[in-house]
Amino acid sequence: MRDNIARGSTVNTDSNPRYKTVYLPDIKRQAVNHRQKEFIREKADGSKVHVNHCESFFSLLKRGVTGAFHHISKEHLHRYCDEFSFRWNTRKLTDGERFQEAVARTAGKRLKYRQAVAV
Repeated sequence: MRDNIARGSTVNTDSNPRYKTVYLPDIKRQAVNHRQKEFIREKADGSKVHVNHCESFFSLLKRGVTGAFHHISKEHLHRYCDEFSFRWNTRKLTDGERFQEAVARTAGKRLKYRQAVAV
């Protein structure tokens, strides 16, 4: 995680102690405490501390893996995450609008079988 968090960032987490190992002096961590029924906290400046979107996204990903794909390989994990990221980001669209968006994103792109199965 340290390699993927930009220096100077603020990271919102729950109170799981494992996240403390991510600490670096130039990365700020804000946590909500689910054990104390704290799921969102509004700060004095009006910003909010929560992990609701993350939890919802991973719930969508887990349901997709267990319900539709049943198993995913490490080699293709990024592709599954990309697909569910698209689903999450277009969750407020109708099915027709989501289809149009997916087709529009393929313009000018070509995926060969070799690219899809390369490890």
